[in-house]
Amino acid sequence: MAVFPSIEWFDEVREVFNTHPEYHGAGGGACETTFGVRVGQRMFRLTMEGLECISADEIGEQQHETLDFYLDLDPDEWQEMLENIRDHGGADLDHSLNTLDLELDEGLARSTGDQYRQDLFFRYNQTLQHFFDASARIRTEF
Repeated sequence: MAVFPSIEWFDEVREVFNTHPEYHGAGGGACETTFGVRVGQRMFRLTMEGLECISADEIGEQQHETLDFYLDLDPDEWQEMLENIRDHGGADLDHSLNTLDLELDEGLARSTGDQYRQDLFFRYNQTLQHFFDASARIRTEF
């Protein structure tokens, strides 16, 4: 069982996302971005190319300029979202990336200083949602 957040957790989700074609359609599709996932004080970098997430690694705060944007939630909020995905097989309307971005005062997707690069979150939102929805197929410990 993988612990969230960790490289092992992201790698298990990557494996599911990359090998199950149902995550590559229905509004999702080819995606070209390098984005971050901030969980408390930890930052992870994920690289999406075409229909796959090709890498995940942990980076330091000073490396955030290598990202197009990053998703920022408190650990408890990440846990709530991922438990919702697990319970429903995918995010319900209250726990989708899009809804969270609209409802949070500062948004979910944060800029690394370039609004054009942050726009990739909106362009690839459904593919990113499919990526996180793939976590329903793995066992997660918090």
